[in-house]
Amino acid sequence: QVQLVESGGGLVQAGGSLRLSCAASGRTFTFSSYNMAWFRQAPGKEREFVAAAARFGAAIKYSDSVKGRATISRDVAKNTVYLQMNSLEPEDTAVYYCAAGRNGYAPSGPVLYDYWGQGTQVTVSS
Repeated sequence: QVQLVESGGGLVQAGGSLRLSCAASGRTFTFSSYNMAWFRQAPGKEREFVAAAARFGAAIKYSDSVKGRATISRDVAKNTVYLQMNSLEPEDTAVYYCAAGRNGYAPSGPVLYDYWGQGTQVTVSS
């Protein structure tokens, strides 16, 4: 079993920045062997892929909506994945979820991830 705990969400003005963190743990969990991703879900909308860092450092992917404004990174020593978001827009308002899985390399489909955190709210005011 894998536990994911997100933090770093909050209220920020448009144009501002946030760094989200996701700490992963588990008795037999090997952080480097998992794809780690961020998804988000706004009220009334489907869960949307934001960014992923592939297992074994194979690849990094971003959605078109955040490309150039977001950076995903992982700290193997801390079993933590980060999402740095800059130039935030009101459209970025959503609950942000961390996910872990071992299917493929940095996939964007939520069904390809096995473990999910509880989410952290990001609200961007205009």
